[in-house]
Amino acid sequence: MNKVWIALTLAAGAVFLGGCQQDVEKQKAAVDEGHEAKLSIVTSFYPMYEFTKEVVGDNADVTMLIPASVEPHDWEPAAKDLKEIQDADALVYNNENMETWIHDIEGAVGSSVELIDASEGIELLPFTGEAHEHEYDDHDHDRDAREHEGEDYDHGSDEHSHEGEGHEHGEEAGAHEGEAHDHEDEDHEHEGHHHDFDPHLWLSPARAITEVETIAARLGEIDPDHKSDYEKNRDEFVKKLKALDKEYQETLSSVSNKEIITQHAAFGYVAADYGLTQVPIAGLSPDNEPSAKKLKELKEFAEHHDIHTIFFEENASSKVAETLAAELQAKTAVLHTLEGLSEDEQNSGATYISVMSDNLHVLAKALR
Repeated sequence: MNKVWIALTLAAGAVFLGGCQQDVEKQKAAVDEGHEAKLSIVTSFYPMYEFTKEVVGDNADVTMLIPASVEPHDWEPAAKDLKEIQDADALVYNNENMETWIHDIEGAVGSSVELIDASEGIELLPFTGEAHEHEYDDHDHDRDAREHEGEDYDHGSDEHSHEGEGHEHGEEAGAHEGEAHDHEDEDHEHEGHHHDFDPHLWLSPARAITEVETIAARLGEIDPDHKSDYEKNRDEFVKKLKALDKEYQETLSSVSNKEIITQHAAFGYVAADYGLTQVPIAGLSPDNEPSAKKLKELKEFAEHHDIHTIFFEENASSKVAETLAAELQAKTAVLHTLEGLSEDEQNSGATYISVMSDNLHVLAKALR
């Protein structure tokens, strides 16, 4: 995190000397030419950008820090990024296990910027790391698969509820291994992009609903004049997300094969919430390389479970997935992580809903 600390050293003095000036400039902007000032919101990466845009509509200016071409797991804020955050009214981010730099910038951005953690109140899945390897031998393949990468799910009868919405599912794993997300008590170990918990919440429509609700609630507190607008926009978007969630439930409950092998551990919440088992080739970052032993175990697991498709992500190298697929004489298919939408994708009208629908169709085709 050396780059972050260098930037923080420079930015801290700017906050101390220029904090009052920022407040004056915001106040002047509020009355500029008699126009109502819009809330200025910075978001970390694409899902947070779209969720926030859907909530605020035209009532706020929303920008995004991390470009689609950059892997969010590896990104760190530069001095210009800190300046952009300092000039904003709020920063919306997904979770400290994704934006591992968030606690390092708190002092530099100052108290005038609201930090909105979209994952607040959501139970997170633990991540145990790549060293947690299993022998996929014949004595108990199903147990081994469900324990892989810290995932030991019970999909039978638990119910999954969302804050304020009573959102329930018939066959969901609402009680996960691990503990509820608590921002006060977690041990923040971020050096080297350390992950205690899986941050890929947005890839489950069920949990995306809660993130949208949290964003709307916090922005309503910051900007009470537009609270009713935010709530109306929230309800309209949540209605679409609930329809998507229902489609995921109905489609994935009927597939015959429940195991998926993925390039990296991005789809744990999809697996947990919709009755699947994810077995990742790599860890939480797509750049991680598996060992020869790991590849051998995955090959044995895939053969035992009659898996004919290996999934990789749109922005990651497909080399490892293709190597494993060649060993199995299997196909490869792309699942989009939505960590970034390219300009071409956005110009073609791609959205969170459309991309997640495409992911579902890819899963259904491979698992039928």
